Amino acid sequence: MTSIIELRREPAPAAAAMAAEPHARPPRVIHIVENLNRQAVENWLIRMMRHAAARGTPLDWTFYCTLGQPGALDGAVHDLGSRIVYSPCSISEPIRFVKGLREELRRGYDVVHYHHDIMSAPELLAALGLPIRKTIVHVHNADLNLPTPAKWKWLALREPFRQICLRADRVVGISKHTLRTMLNGRPVDAAKHCVHYYGVDPAPFDGPIPDRVAFRRELGLAPDAPILLFGGRIVPEKNPVFAVDVLAALRRREPRAVGVFAGAGSLEATVVERAGALGVENSVRMLGWRDDLPAVMRCGDWFILPRPEQPMEGFGLAVVEAQLAGMRLLVSRGVPDDPFLPTAAFRRMPLSAPADDWARAAAEMLATPAPSAGAALAALAASPMDMDRALEGLMALHK
Repeated sequence: MTSIIELRREPAPAAAAMAAEPHARPPRVIHIVENLNRQAVENWLIRMMRHAAARGTPLDWTFYCTLGQPGALDGAVHDLGSRIVYSPCSISEPIRFVKGLREELRRGYDVVHYHHDIMSAPELLAALGLPIRKTIVHVHNADLNLPTPAKWKWLALREPFRQICLRADRVVGISKHTLRTMLNGRPVDAAKHCVHYYGVDPAPFDGPIPDRVAFRRELGLAPDAPILLFGGRIVPEKNPVFAVDVLAALRRREPRAVGVFAGAGSLEATVVERAGALGVENSVRMLGWRDDLPAVMRCGDWFILPRPEQPMEGFGLAVVEAQLAGMRLLVSRGVPDDPFLPTAAFRRMPLSAPADDWARAAAEMLATPAPSAGAALAALAASPMDMDRALEGLMALHK
């Protein structure tokens, strides 16, 4: 079987090269994103920009927002010295949309970096015939979905769009599974295809451990209550309702256990209703969206992610972060292997298994020592998700 190529770089060669050539300018890159509103992709790109600024590594990035709307992170991007361009019209008007993007691309970019999976296809067409040195399609999701309620459109356009995307100069997946899904059996070409992992910032997980007892007191919980944490978007593709089923089964084994949901989404009310139906509503806390999720993780005992198994998740950044927090992981087979560090303490369970089997696994894990957060931080530093390595790999894509 052809192996998936991972893009790896030793720390700092690009920065050293620029120091040796003070007049060399960084490539002019335009990132095609949805908008700068705290989505995973945009958060990652801004994390890379901040890391580059901290290292003194120059970047020349522009963000083209296809939704044509300002986002919560616009200020951060401007503060870091980058431009933001808003699409003059929606992708629902494809001819006008492509024309508007093409007008911006005429401004003289070296690299166009697309972040819309197979929806990058019409955006790629906007670059045809322009003197652009490199086009990159970055695949962040393994479902290769098209945002249309019309099934016939999905069936008619999915494969043509995928084929157009494969004609980009580089095709990059955020995990081995994601790249394999995009290639769909096509052989891996090391010069064209690679995996590039998100850089994960270890800083929020380093330093003094938060006061776990005080955190529980704030939530009206017993000081020794074991916490089953669901952290992230409370939406169908994360399957949070099943986490309530697991909590109910777990409390039959460990009556002190509580469920904490840190996130927001369309299933918040459904989670509360399910907790009431199972009689565990007093043992569930809904925190809403938290900007301090790393601190919440460091106060928990298990991290649960029972996401659907098809399609598999693209990567699973929260899975990495939960390991850095020293948590035990209880996940479905819908989570790929890539985010697991060698130090991970986890059980991967099939969703076909009853909630009681998940609860049994959780109880068995709680009876063992918690994994070492320090060991996880060391493992991260040796991995492609290390911030320096991730930044160098990203810059290498743009060369």
